[in-house]
Amino acid sequence: MKISELLIGYKNKEFSPTEITKLFLERIEHVNKKLNAFITVSDEHALKQAKLAEENWMKGYQSSVLQGVPISYKDLINTQGIRTTNGSHIDKAYFPQEDAYVVQKLETAGAINLGKNNLHEYAFGITSSNPFYGSVKNPWKTDHIPGGSSGGSGVAVAANLGLASIGTDTGGSIRIPASACGVVGLKPTVNNISTKGIKGISWSLDHVGPLTQDVTDLAIIMEGLTDRRYSEHCKSDIRGMRIGVPTNFFTDHVEPEITKAYQNSLLELEKLGAILIDIELPFAEAASNSVFTIALAEGASIHETTLHTQQDDYGNDVKAHLLNGTAIGATDYIKALNIQKEAVNQLDHVLMDIDLIATPTLPVSPKPIGIEHVETDGLEEDIFTCMTRFTRLFSLTGHPALSIPVGTTTDNLPIGLQLVSEYHQEPLLIRAGFAFEEACLSDFYKQRSFIAENI
Repeated sequence: MKISELLIGYKNKEFSPTEITKLFLERIEHVNKKLNAFITVSDEHALKQAKLAEENWMKGYQSSVLQGVPISYKDLINTQGIRTTNGSHIDKAYFPQEDAYVVQKLETAGAINLGKNNLHEYAFGITSSNPFYGSVKNPWKTDHIPGGSSGGSGVAVAANLGLASIGTDTGGSIRIPASACGVVGLKPTVNNISTKGIKGISWSLDHVGPLTQDVTDLAIIMEGLTDRRYSEHCKSDIRGMRIGVPTNFFTDHVEPEITKAYQNSLLELEKLGAILIDIELPFAEAASNSVFTIALAEGASIHETTLHTQQDDYGNDVKAHLLNGTAIGATDYIKALNIQKEAVNQLDHVLMDIDLIATPTLPVSPKPIGIEHVETDGLEEDIFTCMTRFTRLFSLTGHPALSIPVGTTTDNLPIGLQLVSEYHQEPLLIRAGFAFEEACLSDFYKQRSFIAENI
């Protein structure tokens, strides 16, 4: 059910927020044992919120845009009085005294908090294989990763364990699970939505944004997050929209099925009236690699005290990342920040002549849980480097980036398309994503629903 359909059902008194919330809580109890998408389920809190929403609907009015809409939050987003573990053993008993900014905004907008989603520990990874709370499992193939670090968020949306989830993105952590789980994920413009109250990795790179079942739902969630109108941009007309198609980097070392789906999606956009324009991004590879320097250095700084006092309480991979961060020198860090500034300028220059850039979201399909290295067309990479290859540039520059599904592999694993725009042009992304969705994704969404129903 779309969020818009849910709200119409409430308005017509076909069902109530309490009934819907109970159904989702029951489904989470049943399905989460198989997928491990939630660390904490906030039953009591959710039902209290549902009762308040129900009272308003029974009086015949909607006081907020998301009144009675059940969602979830990545478990490094502070929720007052509800455990927020950050996916770590260190914070297993942390109960924040106040909500993060995004929680305040969405609860003011009427959203119901079903609970906290599992993630890669402290968001330092893309597999969502958590040594303390268990590996998150992809509903399309439960022995495969869902992407990360917002893996539980992607799974919760794909498996119908809520109508949306809020994740974070430092190098691709919203878009990667969106692609891997076959849902829609938006990394908004940097600083468009405050990260206050979130245990981040990097103050220079962190973003927060939604994962949803489709583009229409994304628009409604964004309205709750920003108090700006986005639904009006859900239009099918993209005639004349100029879409840049990179001729380098984003076409290298890509699995053949990903390349085919990407090329087909470009043809579909062209059929809808978009104008495809070849573009060069010669700075992409070098600039995107500076994300590692910035994220590790700032992450080590954020975790400095705990790293000294509780080093052995971190998972092995996260501990290794943080220790590597402590070894980064000031010169290298400042050089990376300068590369970031230059990359912003260069990408802005490219976007002067086009409306959007289209790339594959991932160069490879989701891999089996436990796989640590990937070889693609002769290039061997660790899985973290591989799966962030096409997303981290836009976390570095802060440009808004949307991942939407475009199909599946022969192994029935989702494939995503990434669309990128100028700062604050999320409406363009929504318009292009909606047009593609209306034209091409009906069968895909039916397939995803079938997967969810048969978990």
